[in-house]
Amino acid sequence: MLFNLIVLAIGLLRGAESAGWQLVWSDEFNGSGGPNDGEWSYEVGGGGWGNNELEYYTSHNTGNARQEGGHLVINARVQEEGGRHFTSARLTSKKSWTYGKFEARAKLPKGKNLWPAIWMMPKDSKYGGWAASGEIDIMEARGERPTITQGTIHYGGSWPNNIYSGSGERNFNKDFTADYHTFAVEWDQNMIRWYVDGQEYHRENINRNMWSGKGANPYNHNGAPFDQGFFWILNIAVGGNFFPQNVYGPPVTPDEARRWEKPSMEIDYLRVYQWK
Repeated sequence: MLFNLIVLAIGLLRGAESAGWQLVWSDEFNGSGGPNDGEWSYEVGGGGWGNNELEYYTSHNTGNARQEGGHLVINARVQEEGGRHFTSARLTSKKSWTYGKFEARAKLPKGKNLWPAIWMMPKDSKYGGWAASGEIDIMEARGERPTITQGTIHYGGSWPNNIYSGSGERNFNKDFTADYHTFAVEWDQNMIRWYVDGQEYHRENINRNMWSGKGANPYNHNGAPFDQGFFWILNIAVGGNFFPQNVYGPPVTPDEARRWEKPSMEIDYLRVYQWK
């Protein structure tokens, strides 16, 4: 009997040792030049991207995205391109994952109407057009408010029948533009949790019918649309609907943008873990 108990205890200990978050992918940005073409694609163009944004996203060899000193640097610039006065970069990962811990260590930009985002979109529009198939915003911030970030999910139906929920603006009383901080979500079949520097600050239950109640219901089971593969998106937008004029004043002008204090987002690493 004692022998059996010892064997059982050893088995439980070994199981505990093997359980936990296992790193399945990372980009440490230790190269030079642009981001690794095997891992990343550029989304290119203007047109406001559905948010009346002011930038034009460029592709390779333009100075808007580069690896430097072990970091990925994304720059917003005052530059004429595609009928726009500003350029930036918007990168998407070629790999996608369903569930896990998604972690980004980054230093954010500072300046009027700068909109850095580290977020995720579904590989396939399994449940319909945006936002019926979901969106996970790990971190969004406004360049005028360097101590504030937020996390959000979008879902419910295709626009205009979509809805969103999340943390809203949270003031962490630390300047995210002055040093690196870690932004993360943990996502499983039941919940999405948001973290800053390892501290949970918000969670959303996804083990429910996520339909908005408007239009046709695109979901036939709990957990949809957050039960499919999502990929990374990294970008800095300029202006747009994220900056209502009654709060932030008129959109940034090129002259104002030339005085941006810090028009870059530096990303030290991205890491994806899954539970073993």
